Amino acid sequence: MEKTAEQVARIVRRCLDEGRPVEIDGLGTFRRRTGGEFEFVATAAPRVFLAYVQEDGAAAERLFQDFQNHGFDPWLDRKKLLPGQNWPRAIEHAIELSDHFLACFSHKSLQKRGQFQAELRYALDCAERMPLDRVYFMPVRIEDCEVPWMIRREIQYVDLFPNWERGVRRILSAMRRQEKKLRLAG
Repeated sequence: MEKTAEQVARIVRRCLDEGRPVEIDGLGTFRRRTGGEFEFVATAAPRVFLAYVQEDGAAAERLFQDFQNHGFDPWLDRKKLLPGQNWPRAIEHAIELSDHFLACFSHKSLQKRGQFQAELRYALDCAERMPLDRVYFMPVRIEDCEVPWMIRREIQYVDLFPNWERGVRRILSAMRRQEKKLRLAG
């Protein structure tokens, strides 16, 4: 363990010496200040996990950009997974750390077996351990399709069609209300 910590410290230091920031997912970023010293900037933005199937990657990337532009910290496998990383564990960890989980539903996502379905089940399991009034799991329809009955019987979904911007505003509003509620409570 000690040897691994030293190796990680050397890698971080080398990146910083090269002028590259080093992000520790879910915690913050190490970076070099203009004066040469190093600083750590903690992540304060609410984290949003985006679940989707590969065929809906363009919509997921658009949501990623929308949330990033509005001050949230979105998590998208294409953007956050590192080469050689244990991706199943990294995805579970990202779901556990997320403040919000968005499930992108489409005809393709409903038909496919695999990782998307596993992420839904894991997020629903995480949601069961949260207070009942917590806005965590958000079903999002990127096209006209059925949200699974098991989900829609308890959780309201949002449509991103025919008006993408209106749908994103509804999602942002729900997430901001939740974050404000948590700040006032804590």
